[in-house]
Amino acid sequence: MTKTTQIATDRAFDETKFVLPAEVARGVYIENPPSAEALKLMHLLIGKAGGRMAEDVRHELRLADIKKIDGMRNHSRATLRKLLVELAGAVIVFDDTEAQCEIIGGFLDRAKLDYRHEISDDLLMAWWFGGAFREMAEKSCHWAIMDRQTVFALSSKYSILLFQHVASLVNLDRVTSKTFTVAELRAVLGVPDGKMGRWNDANRFALKPAIAEINQLSRMKLTATANKIGRTVASVTIAWEEKPQDLARDAKRELDRPKVGREARREGATEVLVPPFPATGGLSRSIPLDAHWRALFEANVTRIQGGHLPDSKLVCDAFRKARGDRLDDTTTEKHFINFCKAWRG
Repeated sequence: MTKTTQIATDRAFDETKFVLPAEVARGVYIENPPSAEALKLMHLLIGKAGGRMAEDVRHELRLADIKKIDGMRNHSRATLRKLLVELAGAVIVFDDTEAQCEIIGGFLDRAKLDYRHEISDDLLMAWWFGGAFREMAEKSCHWAIMDRQTVFALSSKYSILLFQHVASLVNLDRVTSKTFTVAELRAVLGVPDGKMGRWNDANRFALKPAIAEINQLSRMKLTATANKIGRTVASVTIAWEEKPQDLARDAKRELDRPKVGREARREGATEVLVPPFPATGGLSRSIPLDAHWRALFEANVTRIQGGHLPDSKLVCDAFRKARGDRLDDTTTEKHFINFCKAWRG
């Protein structure tokens, strides 16, 4: 039987996707699920390790490379430290049915942030996976192929956990749905005990928003059906299907668009028209017409020494010069985002 680590090795060339062991992707083996940002970092660490995820070796990644990834751009030593602490607290429980025993341990053994060259944005993050995770990865023969751009675009842990769970099931023969008890579904979504105790609350604040976001940003379309006994919801069936090409293209176009206005587009609300790019000067938070462009600037521009924002007037003047008479066309927003990402002052 093919091993997950072999699949990860074979797909190392594909930078648009990465491979997760199904035991991780289905989420039920992780207790104390981290936040959305920590889950994204978890995906990045496993994806970077690839076919070597089961080895007891040092893995490393530079902050400058992390900042090149949409959805991971604004990290610093402080934010990475916080997320690594979260991941260090994630407990993995792996049920080895052949040996008839459960393996319980942490996701990470340890991590290091080498900040000797932090001033030049050359911070180096290193990590070692925990023994329980490595044993689980070594034994794994089932996996999920994760769309990297979608994972980093999802905004909540509920969306990420549900997406990775379903992604581990989509390629199983004749499996197009799965039924969960309410307790099982809460565990998959990472809803903590004592929070959203009523089904209506969990459905409204966790499940429905997660499905809506996944349907907007991924190649899959999900539906949820509540199964009742009397008036009580006893279980929930999650069904999925691959989108036809035209709808998959719509999702890809949405992923390539700025996040601004995404929720309005998802909910079918009237989208606020993009204001014209300022003809002169920089971008001020206090000027309503600048607010849209200021948000894009802060979210995407390459930070200067010490993690500070560059002078917005310098960036805007250079952008206006580069765009010339095309400043008011429909692609200005996308070009401004890319210009900010490439800014080196």
